[in-house]
Amino acid sequence: MIELRQATLHRGSKLIFSEANIRLFPGWHVGVSGENGAGKSSLFSLLKGTLQTDGGELALPAAWTLASMEQEVAATDQLALDYVLDGDAPLRLIEARLLAAEHADDGDALSAAHADYDAAGGYVAKARASTLMAGLGFKTSDEGRQVQDFSGGWRMRLGLARALMCRSDLLLLDEPTNHLDLDALLWLEDWLKSYPGLLLLIAHDRDFLDAVCQHMLHLADGELRYYAGNYSAFERARAERMAQQEQMRVKQERERAHLQSFVDRFRAQATKARQAQSRIKRLEKLQMIAPLHADSPFRFEFMAPERMPQPLLDLEHAATGYGQQIHLQDINLQLAPGDRFGLLGRNGAGKSTLMKLLAGELSLLAGKAHRADGIKLAYFHQHQVDAFADDDTPMLCLQRMDPRASELNMRQFLGGFGFSGDHVYAPCGRFSGGERARLALALCVYSRPHLLLLDEPTNHLDIDMRLALNLALQAFEGAVVLVSHDRTLLSSCCERFLLVDGGAVTDFAGDIDDYAAWLRQPGGTASTTPRVRTDRREEKRMRAEKRQQKRPMQQRLQQLETELAQLNEKDRTLSAKLHDESLYLDANKAKLLELIAEAEQIKSRIQASEAEWLQLSDELDQHATS
Repeated sequence: MIELRQATLHRGSKLIFSEANIRLFPGWHVGVSGENGAGKSSLFSLLKGTLQTDGGELALPAAWTLASMEQEVAATDQLALDYVLDGDAPLRLIEARLLAAEHADDGDALSAAHADYDAAGGYVAKARASTLMAGLGFKTSDEGRQVQDFSGGWRMRLGLARALMCRSDLLLLDEPTNHLDLDALLWLEDWLKSYPGLLLLIAHDRDFLDAVCQHMLHLADGELRYYAGNYSAFERARAERMAQQEQMRVKQERERAHLQSFVDRFRAQATKARQAQSRIKRLEKLQMIAPLHADSPFRFEFMAPERMPQPLLDLEHAATGYGQQIHLQDINLQLAPGDRFGLLGRNGAGKSTLMKLLAGELSLLAGKAHRADGIKLAYFHQHQVDAFADDDTPMLCLQRMDPRASELNMRQFLGGFGFSGDHVYAPCGRFSGGERARLALALCVYSRPHLLLLDEPTNHLDIDMRLALNLALQAFEGAVVLVSHDRTLLSSCCERFLLVDGGAVTDFAGDIDDYAAWLRQPGGTASTTPRVRTDRREEKRMRAEKRQQKRPMQQRLQQLETELAQLNEKDRTLSAKLHDESLYLDANKAKLLELIAEAEQIKSRIQASEAEWLQLSDELDQHATS
């Protein structure tokens, strides 16, 4: 068990927490939450022994083995498989004993070392390391490559595999999902669920935290607080606490109303059973937790372009690849304003290749592509995040895009992305990954695009910024194509999913849960995928037909909502009158009976209207899923 007793921790002059009393037990999976700079990494440093408490004490079992991710993996000439195997330090010590006993020709020592090697799982260690690497997206051929041959993101995956290789009692993971794609994330989620030790996890992916963690620690305002339950339960509990403050109540109601409009709109327009219902559920969940983030510094929206061509882009039997080698072929895709496409597919299947084709960075090798005249396209990708010069500043980047804009307007715009005060003139060379990602997104938004291509936009973004991006995408009038391992973002923003698999791009008929189930199928192939090919024009005709059939029901629903508002207002007025004590005097008995009869009549009409409203809503939902 780990125990903090009246513990206080500072980082320099900053108070991280004071007088904390926390107990964490073996087998617990604990999420660690808090704003950037709240002290999550400082808490990890305390547990690793590189920081000491400034008051109180930390009790941690001396016999426990601790494993954690390195924040940077050095580019060395060590082989990748050996680097991962080094994560099991006790096993490596036994291997050294074996080698020494062989050189000394010491039979007793050799026999003892072999017994320890077997007990430590030495004979299956390489297979275990290979399994970890494969789960995180590495190919078998990657095991023999040097660490320095991999990019920074892939070296971080090696660091994660090395941490998982350790047979630990305490596992500390700080943002392990940042450089993972969806299939690697799902594999890691399954692996961590079965981890037997005490896990402390810092992550900004609420679905991931919900699936893995059953306990939460939250750092805020110099306090370390424990919450029972997963991340969603923590958000509800914290939102309820904050809702008790009158100042937050107004902000919360505004956030609820803001999201309700999206929920209502997509419920009325839902045309695809699994995807539409999944999206509605996600939006309703966002609506529930949005008040918790009402004081977030991040808030922005896309400005509509001056004109919106239709369609924006049309691919017919298109093929693309690198050089003359075709990677994707027979692509038929039309993008129109308001379209929301999510790209699904295993690592290396070609999602980024398709994004590059849409962005114009790859050429057609076959087929046709038509782009609307004057189309503005914004493409967010990791290379863009890493491309800022060290002396670039947020203000300078905007001034290059729009030299005539006023400094005041630019400051106001950048403030929505967390750049305020002197921070707008801070050099990018000192920015964190999250700050660079926010600046890259800001430039995409400022360009007023018709088509927005987002390739893993949430890497390095915290939960508040992810929510702000989600809300902005809901109101965006153009088309969006999204690649992401953030299932909340995918499910709540995307109306259609495309599967990139086996060199083809096809419609995926299910939702994110269906895709996760497909990925987990042993030997799952494209032929087992729940996907359909649908002619785009035929689909539009069917949508129009459904809209026509639903219109009378929708009109009646609107009438009922207006009637219910009026009836409820009358009910409140009558209720107020019936609370008047003078009404109950004998002289006013006739008036009292009249008001009671009227109140009963109003309540009866309310019940009838609500029943009709519910019936119509059910019929519309059934119509949408048929």
